[in-house]
Amino acid sequence: MKPDILILSPMQPSVHEALRDGFIVHTLHDAPDKAALLAKVGPTVRGAIANGGHGVDIAVLDALPKLEMISSFGVGYDGLDIEYCKARGIKVTYTPNVLNDAMAEITLGLMIAMARQLPQADRYTRENKWETNGPFGLTAELTGKTVGIAGLGRVGKEIALRAQAFKMQVVYFGRTKQDFVPYPHYSDLKQMARDVDWLVNVMPGGAATAKMFDAEIFDALGPEGYFVNVGRGATADEAALIEALKAKRIAGAALDVFEKEPGVPAGLRELDNVVLSPHQGSATEKTRWMMGDLVTRNLKAWFDGKPVLTPLT
Repeated sequence: MKPDILILSPMQPSVHEALRDGFIVHTLHDAPDKAALLAKVGPTVRGAIANGGHGVDIAVLDALPKLEMISSFGVGYDGLDIEYCKARGIKVTYTPNVLNDAMAEITLGLMIAMARQLPQADRYTRENKWETNGPFGLTAELTGKTVGIAGLGRVGKEIALRAQAFKMQVVYFGRTKQDFVPYPHYSDLKQMARDVDWLVNVMPGGAATAKMFDAEIFDALGPEGYFVNVGRGATADEAALIEALKAKRIAGAALDVFEKEPGVPAGLRELDNVVLSPHQGSATEKTRWMMGDLVTRNLKAWFDGKPVLTPLT
């Protein structure tokens, strides 16, 4: 008998295609009556696919009494109640490593766009101001600057390598110093912010990191410093960030994540010393295919009685 699988969040066609022959697939996210679907198929569902950042309501999991495993799409899992899953004996997997390169690429892309004011220069050229007003003006650059990476995990290390290719000095913040890492370590985020030109956030979400990038950190970064967020939107105090940008207490910000996505505060959208991206970090065709492939391979391994590839629990 094919296992019943419940897909909780929208997934790309490759995921559905990979599951078609070996599973009975139900989709909750597009069901006209979600409660009715849960009542109908919930008692037989043994596996689920979720987006770790978007999260899963406990009420939904409670409606799946035979749930054995959740294959989570994404490297972040702050939207999943891991302790609840452990208590129920639910295996949880995620998709690390396959998105490291794409995340590092967009981080450096945001930094270049911010330093060289590429969105502004694009508008200037399209509006024919080059011809009517003369040259665009001078900008900043990355070469020779110091970048502080908050969260030197898999993605953070790839960012560090690329920053070095741009002849930047790399330092990092973390609660624990990592052995054999060739970058100076800071255990104090405020002190690192004071010492760097670029502050890059790759910290995970959750209560422990909520609004850790606040007014005090931005003031330490200073009027010539730039803030980059590719971690989680909730790790930054957006109100404090907007005030710091408006008052030019920091030079600029490049953001791929926001506190209440897809909503972006008007205070950010109206500023010209920011570069905004709609959470596109891993959104390349190659990377999303690889993430989906890992989601389905974890599912298949579990139901084939084999060890899962990337376990969380």
